[in-house]
Amino acid sequence: MKQGLRVALLLGLLSGCTTTPPTIGDPAPQLTDRRKEQAYQEIFEKFTDRAEVYDGFDTRIFAAATFQSAAFREARVQRQAEFQFLPKPRVEELLTTERAEETQFNEFHMGVHVNDPKFEDFAIPKKSIWRIVLLTPVGEVEPVSVERIGRSTLDMRAFYPYLGVFWVAYKVRFPKVLKDGTPIIPESASHVTMRLASALGHAELRVHAR
Repeated sequence: MKQGLRVALLLGLLSGCTTTPPTIGDPAPQLTDRRKEQAYQEIFEKFTDRAEVYDGFDTRIFAAATFQSAAFREARVQRQAEFQFLPKPRVEELLTTERAEETQFNEFHMGVHVNDPKFEDFAIPKKSIWRIVLLTPVGEVEPVSVERIGRSTLDMRAFYPYLGVFWVAYKVRFPKVLKDGTPIIPESASHVTMRLASALGHAELRVHAR
């Protein structure tokens, strides 16, 4: 058994970098209606990207982010309604809140898996080793807030299945307009990119703009 484990580890090292951290724990919850599940996964993938920061063969961090577009917000609320059997008035209340937030911020749900906890400091104002920016056709924009939501839970994974057991979730908010009123994501933009950069390396997460 030990010999087999050593061989497996050696083959893993020789195969180079992996694109996802080891899967541990229960799989993310899914809807029983396969068509609804597939529809959600399609819109989820449209507004989601994943990236890694490496040091040789060692992974510094795995990162993923989902852009909270108007279309994704509605899909997420409808998914919540399916899981929780929410009454229609409650669904409309949630949608109203989501629509209001969408008009105020360009928001991302970000998940990170950091091998060394001291590098997981994204939400520490002015002290984080990471610089986070949104790249759009109008230029580079820094966030107005980075909020640490906390360790991944099974409930979170129902909406963001890239979150593994040891991942940490963040809410990253960028402004909607520049000081002169120019939209940060113009109507002509097809994609936007959120960049995470530090002395350890950088990751770019590119998603559809709408």
